[in-house]
Amino acid sequence: MPAHYRHWEKLDNTANIFPVIADESMTNTYRIEACLTETIQKELLQEALDLVLPKFPGFDLRLRVGIFWYYLEENGKPAPRVHEEDTYPCRLIRRNKNNSYMFRVTYYKKRINLEVFHALADGMGGTVFLRELCYQYLRLSHPDLRQKLGDGLSPETSLNREDSFKAYFRKSAPISYKSQRAFLIQGEKLPFHGFGVIHGMMSVSELKTMTKQNYGVTINEYLVSTFIYSTFLHFGRRVSQKRPIRVAVPVNLRPFFGSITTKNFFVMVSAEFVPESSDTEYTFADICQIVRKSLKSQITKEHLEEIFSYSVAKEDIFIARAVPLPFKNMVMRLIYTKSALANTTTVTNVGNISVLPDYQEYIQMFRGFIPFSKGQSLKATIMSYQDTLCCTFTSAFRDTSIPKDVFRQLARDGISVRIETNGVYGNLV
Repeated sequence: MPAHYRHWEKLDNTANIFPVIADESMTNTYRIEACLTETIQKELLQEALDLVLPKFPGFDLRLRVGIFWYYLEENGKPAPRVHEEDTYPCRLIRRNKNNSYMFRVTYYKKRINLEVFHALADGMGGTVFLRELCYQYLRLSHPDLRQKLGDGLSPETSLNREDSFKAYFRKSAPISYKSQRAFLIQGEKLPFHGFGVIHGMMSVSELKTMTKQNYGVTINEYLVSTFIYSTFLHFGRRVSQKRPIRVAVPVNLRPFFGSITTKNFFVMVSAEFVPESSDTEYTFADICQIVRKSLKSQITKEHLEEIFSYSVAKEDIFIARAVPLPFKNMVMRLIYTKSALANTTTVTNVGNISVLPDYQEYIQMFRGFIPFSKGQSLKATIMSYQDTLCCTFTSAFRDTSIPKDVFRQLARDGISVRIETNGVYGNLV
């Protein structure tokens, strides 16, 4: 093999759109945070990143522009520089900066922040990388751990870079695609491209018991319902059959197909609330059952397979593959805009993050959040660790009524919620 050869790989089916639409207002850069029990030491965090990155070929990549498609190529440069957080989160990661890497690592007090451009990996892929970075950092800051465990990757860590969309694609799948416009939340924006973050932390076990006993729904269905109910309370007269509230819910496909890829492998389904009329009254329990029925009918292996197989089939059309990238980008932007306006918001559940027993006493919490996108200036992300679930809202709006009402509904249902913000909103009550 020539000395100058660099490994390269195609973007997965979902990743193809992200370089096309990324800009300062829609960065497609998500964040996952690990909150430790001790103050972060910058030098040790940099050393940990320097040690971990070469072991992750799926993160040692840069984005390249081809004639027909974007693609990923081995980077090989020194790891990006770690620094203390000093600006709003989820800023655009530019290809010609950050040593050409598509992720950044920052810290603040006891918190390690990993921000990832979505073309590189989805939330599960990013979580795998952050968890190993935390392990390595803790081994450096606690030599007894390093002596006991060494510096290798943990057995649970996957380095698989399979394009699972192609691997599980089924040609006979029927077309499945919705594009009807949804109700879009509007309001006064924060100044200077502000980025509001509101964390609500609560007990997983208490929440699971309450949602099952009170409403017969899952945690995910309950939290999606609180968002829809709160939105309907504030904008009910503007919500209609022509403009329903529709919440995009990303579904991790790995459990359905046995995949362990660190690339993107998810699809979107939508929880839809269509009021019968402007005068019809709905209780929160009503909304819960509507959401449960909507999601349950869609989250089946067969239907999820239909959704991504339709997208893969479009990508595989010869004419589409042969069209030069600039023209392809124009079409993809139009398609994205149409699909983006079909949802009021996105509520994503990354799931429960587990760590090895030796590290548990040093890690308090994992939490994450996603940036704004076209038509969606308020979003929510759910992530849990041990018995703590964190529901995080990211918002470009001054008004915080919807997140407040979500937490008030939790309080009415007997769930204690501890709230933190990134300082944009001050103290929420």
